[in-house]
Amino acid sequence: MMGRTGGQILIKALEINGVKEIFGVPGESYLAALDALYDTAGTIRYVTARQEGGAAFMAAAYSDATGAPGICFVTRGPGVSNAMIGVHTAQQGSTPLILLIGQIPSGHRDREAFQEMDYRRTLGSIVKWVAEIDDPTRIPEYVNRAFHVATSGRPGPVALALPENMLFATSDAGDLPPAKPTPACPSPEDLKTLGTMLENAERPLLLLGGTCWTKAGHQAAIDFVENHDIPVAVGFRRQGLFAHDHPNFIGNIGFGGMQGPNDYAKNSDLIIALGARLNDGTTLKFSLIKSPVPQCKLVHILPGAEELGRLYQAELPILADPNLAALALAQLPATRQHSTVRQIARKAYEKMRTLPPQDGPVDMTEVMAILNTRLSRDTTMTTGAGNAADWPNIHYDYRRFLGALAPISGAMGMGVPAAVAAKIAHPQSPSVYIGGDGDFLMNGQEVATAVKYNLDPVFIIIDNGMYGTIRGNQEAKYPGRVSGTTLSEVDFATVAKGYGAHGERVENTREFAPTLERALTCGRAAIIHIIVGPEHLGPNLTVSKIGQ
Repeated sequence: MMGRTGGQILIKALEINGVKEIFGVPGESYLAALDALYDTAGTIRYVTARQEGGAAFMAAAYSDATGAPGICFVTRGPGVSNAMIGVHTAQQGSTPLILLIGQIPSGHRDREAFQEMDYRRTLGSIVKWVAEIDDPTRIPEYVNRAFHVATSGRPGPVALALPENMLFATSDAGDLPPAKPTPACPSPEDLKTLGTMLENAERPLLLLGGTCWTKAGHQAAIDFVENHDIPVAVGFRRQGLFAHDHPNFIGNIGFGGMQGPNDYAKNSDLIIALGARLNDGTTLKFSLIKSPVPQCKLVHILPGAEELGRLYQAELPILADPNLAALALAQLPATRQHSTVRQIARKAYEKMRTLPPQDGPVDMTEVMAILNTRLSRDTTMTTGAGNAADWPNIHYDYRRFLGALAPISGAMGMGVPAAVAAKIAHPQSPSVYIGGDGDFLMNGQEVATAVKYNLDPVFIIIDNGMYGTIRGNQEAKYPGRVSGTTLSEVDFATVAKGYGAHGERVENTREFAPTLERALTCGRAAIIHIIVGPEHLGPNLTVSKIGQ
């Protein structure tokens, strides 16, 4: 234990805290840590991404897929700047992420040294905690605190800056045991009150959201809604929290949601928000649940005290870990069933998902039907941002627990690295990305990462030759005045082959099923390039229909 470098102490501290994967782009500012990773083969894997934004998205997606904090290692200055999009996405998504930053030598501080940045100022508004370690002896202390802060209360990102000289310096510092979580439990009094409220409700709704769910908590949430036979919905881009083919599921609400589940939420007399922060994405800019005083009785269960009462004055705010709260809810006596309203809401959801054939060379209604039939229950579906994401987020049957990886922040470019991270988290299960041509090009370089590590995600690109979401808004507000939203044509099948992946182009509906089969069974990363035509904007939406 004598004379270890700061890099060795750091990597050991990460290992003790259960880290299996580190996502990053190497830099000379943390060579000592990279060297220490050389000795951890088989314990910690360093996944080399092609751009720091992709690495940070991978770390965030890995956390969302596993519940463990994602670890991202980047170099100073430009590396951090690139990674900030993933850090911001982790903040908005309440995703535990630890950003490790190779920093300039401490003796060069405040000289505007090469790639110098003040990370407390730069990152302070988008992380829960940011610090710089000057003494290698204190590395275990800082690492444990980083894990504790990232996972406690409302989960989120933290950042540690690691000066180059500190990582090379030696210390006889000993190791610490791993950081321990401190989840809160709901009180018996609050549970009794909640039970009474549910018994008296006519149109109750369980609304699920948040991160760090466990399998036990997930099963308890299922038991709770089945015991009381109440409808359950998920918040914005939280489709992986409840199986869509379950009879109690009525849809996702908020942005990207549909009229049926949104109307049910708006007209509920009791909403039990479990883990859901109730931001504007989930509440459709606070129109589904009025802020600050809701139009219905609201039970708001969150792990972070600072969030309770921040956006909503709930009738019953409960400070509790969502998993422990779900386990407690599952024990509530089922004194009343709500079968009638649940059945009506479920039928509305099923009707909502039935679409007529779509205009254009490829009928995306048929594409989604094929995906729902062919993809197994353990598939992870990833998306980025844009109208193309509405196809899976509304019309795909999410069935895997934590099997939806998408940016709560609405950032473009997460879906491709998320599909790579999903295969790293669950190598034996399918991973499928669906996104537009604009979204794919934000981080399409990470297909090379999938190829490098012999991963086989399938990337489905819905190509309409434009930034479709912005074009739709443009046509609604400035009809016929197209400006800045048109994209040049890219042959993505050829791009795939250049990366060493499988690539095919789909130009009509009948080609999709056999193309999908070849992509799923080729044994390597695959790109399916679907040409939907310049009119296509999303489900039941074309350029010509806007304003009609």
